[in-house]
Amino acid sequence: MIALLPVNIRLALRSLSRNRMRTLLTMLGIIIGVSAVLTMVAIGTGARASVESTVGSAGTNLIFIDAGNYTRGGDQIGIVSGRGRANTLIGADADAIASDVSGVLAISPVVELRTFISAGSARAFAKIRGVSGSFDQIWGWDLRPGRMFSEKATQPEAVIGRGLANQMFGAGSDPVGQVVQLRDVSYKIVGVTAGVSDGQTDMLFVPWQPLQKSLNVNYLNSITVAAKKAGETSHMSDEIKKLLRKRHGITGSAPTDAHGYLAQQGGVGGTPDDFTVQTQAGKALTKGLYTPAAAFALANLPKLDEVTLEEMADTLDRSSDTMTALLASIAGVSLIVGGIGIMNIMLVSVTERTREIGLRMATGARSSDVALQFLIEAVTLSVLGGIIGLVLGLLASRIVGWSLGWPTSVPYGAMALSIGIAAAVGLLFGSYPARRASLLDPIDALRTE
Repeated sequence: MIALLPVNIRLALRSLSRNRMRTLLTMLGIIIGVSAVLTMVAIGTGARASVESTVGSAGTNLIFIDAGNYTRGGDQIGIVSGRGRANTLIGADADAIASDVSGVLAISPVVELRTFISAGSARAFAKIRGVSGSFDQIWGWDLRPGRMFSEKATQPEAVIGRGLANQMFGAGSDPVGQVVQLRDVSYKIVGVTAGVSDGQTDMLFVPWQPLQKSLNVNYLNSITVAAKKAGETSHMSDEIKKLLRKRHGITGSAPTDAHGYLAQQGGVGGTPDDFTVQTQAGKALTKGLYTPAAAFALANLPKLDEVTLEEMADTLDRSSDTMTALLASIAGVSLIVGGIGIMNIMLVSVTERTREIGLRMATGARSSDVALQFLIEAVTLSVLGGIIGLVLGLLASRIVGWSLGWPTSVPYGAMALSIGIAAAVGLLFGSYPARRASLLDPIDALRTE
């Protein structure tokens, strides 16, 4: 029977090509079903990735590492005074955090200063921030117009805030392509930040290494880290502190008040750090608080992170289950409709070709041979529809994603599964017509006009 498969496939293709319009209309149900499902899968997969990213960060996934430590007022609760200003934070520290601390999504060294910049006759006193090319990813920038600068460009590139761009080049201007002079370096503007916050609109962002070279310094003012999940920031902060203390050679411990709040919680003060590590949530939570109150809030932050992470995971699971159920229902209805169309046309085909079936049986064909012929014809019809639907689905997903600005992704497994399901639909709905053809009486079939 396996040896007859190539012959039956050729017969199926020949039979289907006799009435191409009817064949196309029959495949239409499968084509629409497969293409619709693939489009939904593409949008759903892309949306899930977007939701995972958004829910994972939830706006509080940042960790700020500042050079120096200005802690004050914590002696009564076991927190020793900080070391004040320090220039010990360097680019290698950022590299070590990226490689040794788990859960890092993106990281950027930061060098800052305030100075004059010029562009032609225009001149402005602005805040300059030297960052890495992933800084836009860390903060989720919307760059309009333009793009983020490349650290490997032959001419140093820069991104300018909208407020500073209006001040330098006029309101509503497009500064992309303009050149600004910062000390002894000319930077080509390649993007404009659309944000209106103080951390964007009045700043010029340049690659941090050329800025260090221009300033003749080798230290950083800070490092900004984006975590993959907001709920892991407290744990990552502890890892970063241990790593930086080891790298900066900070050892030993200082005496603490045994009756202090932190001592009662099992923590004690020690040799102060020459850096400060704060999570985005912790920074917002302790803003304006004096050290004892801030310490109390931060002591409970890890528990808050755990609750937040659990809630986000539950939310993501529920949304994923809902989306899966929606896709399954759409797929089921579409493919059932397509399968019924195939069954209908195959029954019509059996009626039209009754005499042909009688001739085959009269010349020695068995009932199983006739059944196999019609079954393969139904499967071929369904698979061809699935392939066309696959191509249209991929095309439709790209168009929808491009027009709506949504991320789209179709896993290879989904493509293979769509063809397999299309073949299964043909096999299932072609079984009854094939059986009906195989049960025809050869004599009665030959008498049919």
